[in-house]
Amino acid sequence: MQRYFVAAGQFRSSEVRIVGDDAHHAVRVMRTKPGDKFIVSDGESRTALVVVREATPMQITADIERMLPSDGEPAWSVTIAQSLPKGDKMELVIQKGTEIGAYAFMPFQSERMVVQYDGKKEAKRIERWSKIAKEAAEQAHRSRIPEIGSVLGWRELMSAIGSYDLALFCYEREGDAARGKGIRTAVREWAGERDAGSASVLLIVGPEGGFTEREAAEAEAAGAVPVGLGKRILRTETAGIVGLTCLLYESGEMGGA
Repeated sequence: MQRYFVAAGQFRSSEVRIVGDDAHHAVRVMRTKPGDKFIVSDGESRTALVVVREATPMQITADIERMLPSDGEPAWSVTIAQSLPKGDKMELVIQKGTEIGAYAFMPFQSERMVVQYDGKKEAKRIERWSKIAKEAAEQAHRSRIPEIGSVLGWRELMSAIGSYDLALFCYEREGDAARGKGIRTAVREWAGERDAGSASVLLIVGPEGGFTEREAAEAEAAGAVPVGLGKRILRTETAGIVGLTCLLYESGEMGGA
């Protein structure tokens, strides 16, 4: 069933209004008409099954049939900190990460970054990424849309590490089975006897060229745990998706732990 996110002000006690691009999409693309049903969420605490009363490409008015539980979110809030990749790779990370269950995305700059960052284009870029996250959240029946932060510098990223319950630094050298530590080991050592039922986790992923030894040392000094993602070298757009999946499995989200 189709799902749409709306602003809190469009969510009334007995009805919901859908406007703008979403109304146009519903009427022109999905052929929505009076009597049709779909799911609407305010991205916070309210999700409802609604029945369309009036439908135009400018606005849809729908009556709330019943409220639904907002249970589409993982217990662990995992933020993917992704060093800016080239091309449209960040779009893939956001789309698939949102589908799997990422809480937020934190783009940042690092030393071996291939792409040339242009701050003047940041607002337009984040607007595009936010649209992708919204569409992916609707498709995956999420209860909220992941947040996408402004592009951080390396020092800003290091300062943010301490605000998370656990920060994992994906470093290819840790993939060496003879010396490295994987996500499972790192998570279980961290969890120990503590209650990690609602943990906030930061997953830090490097660019196409990987992290430098200096960056790895600084991240560890800031409190991040270096981890490997297996013996193979993953592409930057693959690493965050794999790491996120491993974390949600270890949290019990996918029947693990």
